[in-house]
Amino acid sequence: MGGGDEVRNKQVVLRQHVTGFPKEEDMAITTSNTIKLKLPEGSAGVLVKNLYLSCDPYMRNLMNAGTGMPGYLPNYTPGSPLFGYGVSKVVDSGSPDFKIGDLVWGITGWEEYTVISSTDGLTKIEDTSVPLSYYTGLLGMAGFTAYVGFHEICSPKQGECVFVSAAAGAVGQLVGQFAKLLGCYVVGSAGSKEKIDLLKNKFGFDEAFNYKEEEDLDATLKRYFPEGIDIYFENVGGKMLDAVLVNMKLHGRISACGMISQYNLEKPEGVHNLVNVVTKRLKIHGFIQSDHFHLYNQFRDLTLRYIKEGKITYVEDIAEGLEHAPAALVGIFKGKNVGKQAVFITRD
Repeated sequence: MGGGDEVRNKQVVLRQHVTGFPKEEDMAITTSNTIKLKLPEGSAGVLVKNLYLSCDPYMRNLMNAGTGMPGYLPNYTPGSPLFGYGVSKVVDSGSPDFKIGDLVWGITGWEEYTVISSTDGLTKIEDTSVPLSYYTGLLGMAGFTAYVGFHEICSPKQGECVFVSAAAGAVGQLVGQFAKLLGCYVVGSAGSKEKIDLLKNKFGFDEAFNYKEEEDLDATLKRYFPEGIDIYFENVGGKMLDAVLVNMKLHGRISACGMISQYNLEKPEGVHNLVNVVTKRLKIHGFIQSDHFHLYNQFRDLTLRYIKEGKITYVEDIAEGLEHAPAALVGIFKGKNVGKQAVFITRD
């Protein structure tokens, strides 16, 4: 490709920092930026064409004012493109680890083309026998989060009682299936009848309930877990976490990967039942999947085998076109998505 080739690069940029629930108007679609389809001489990075983008709850935290939380990703800059996990094709490369035509997944810009200066966070896609979109979820960050949080952090045992909140989402649906494959009793919560039906009839959860229809979450959990919960996979926080703490068994384990109920609140809710952490000798472990990336190949190989053997399934909710990305991202905070929310940009 000639060094002078340029294209207009459609982007999703943040208009301003966000307070409360994000709105589509907080983001803008622009085509004012142009990009050369050839890296400068001596570059050690890669130029990629983005194929799919992943919509994830953590992205709301990056819309806040300030530089970001220590140990986490930096916050978005108004006037600049959002970034997040995606699936891309290498258009040009100065890295010895990637060649033109390689398919990769990792952090990329919310735009048609992205120059990635450091390839440390990119993973080459070796198996294309499954949909490429799976690498935004099932075989990407979300799926790996489920694997690490359940298998590595909770040390599950056959027959244990497992509760998963936001269970029909990108992470929760896989946690439940991992737990069932291990022989656990699994209950999930979600926010609609459609999602409850999915949990019980497609993902194989033993039971599921709509948290919006439950006036007393403590009583609800006692109904489904009369002897208590061994493992709680935490995606929600707030009132759900408070109710779970009362219903945990002795030496129970809580794996915390997200708290979506709190992200849009100007003043986060307090948790009042923390004394149970002491009296029940609970383990609460917050984690980020990238800290465990040495386990990724182990996870990928196991999950690919499960897919091909028909032992696990996955539901995606894919919006088409970069111009629909803001609506897709905002929708996950309103429960509009069913399954993993992703955005399809273009074919490779």
